[in-house]
Amino acid sequence: MDAASMDAASNWWWADKTPQDIARIAAQGGVGVLPLAAIEQHGAHLPLSTDLDIALGLLQAALPRLRKGLPVCVLPPLAVGLSLEHSAFAGTLSLSPETALAVLGELGDGVARAGFRRLVLFNSHGGNKAIVDLAALKLRAAHGMLVVKANYFRFAPPADALPAAELRHGLHGGALETSMMLHLAPHKVRRDAVDDFVPLGARLAADGRLLGPEGEAGFAWMAQDLHPSGAAGNARLADAALGRRLVTHFGAALARVIEDAHDFDLSCITGAGDPPRPAPAA
Repeated sequence: MDAASMDAASNWWWADKTPQDIARIAAQGGVGVLPLAAIEQHGAHLPLSTDLDIALGLLQAALPRLRKGLPVCVLPPLAVGLSLEHSAFAGTLSLSPETALAVLGELGDGVARAGFRRLVLFNSHGGNKAIVDLAALKLRAAHGMLVVKANYFRFAPPADALPAAELRHGLHGGALETSMMLHLAPHKVRRDAVDDFVPLGARLAADGRLLGPEGEAGFAWMAQDLHPSGAAGNARLADAALGRRLVTHFGAALARVIEDAHDFDLSCITGAGDPPRPAPAA
């Protein structure tokens, strides 16, 4: 799926606007949405485009759900992100942490220069989390803008969609991502390579360890640490019906986040260079 396959009639895309269009949307309290993804390995069963396909698919599910007339502009997706943990596998592309942070900061600067005070960083790749956190804080400090950190994998999944252990340990190319790809881009899924990629985290948890790749006490990991295939999770649990349910659910959550960003009272945050707000009286 690419940007051209989105609903052209609604024309949410920043790149399709004129300067006058952008200025008008900003003046209406517009929300900029910057999709962040990755081009990286997801095992032998999923394509390098998985995170980008999911990001665009969730946007396609979210945007038609927005209130009519909501001023929203979707920036060009940042397809390549921070994927150092997948660099041992052919095909992975990655920016350095320093470059990724600089790119997000400069794109955010451009959004602020255009007059926007609301920006949603919509992220579909776990490796981008740290950069999103840092970039959001830097933009908040520099421009006094609301910067929302919307990582879809942090949204609560549908109840009983997947076993708790799979949600916790199926970090990469497991049931969740494979299901969404079976719905969004089934022609890209190599079904003969789908397997149960039992990850290191699940094995450590079974031994009663608190320490794991993610969670209460995590450690830095490379994808091959989790499983030699580069995937982690039980992709055999995946199916297209579950993928449709997940995309609809996460798309609805994203729509709510965008609407919340638009409705947010900016007086709740101070502007760039303003002194700290006094604490409310007890």
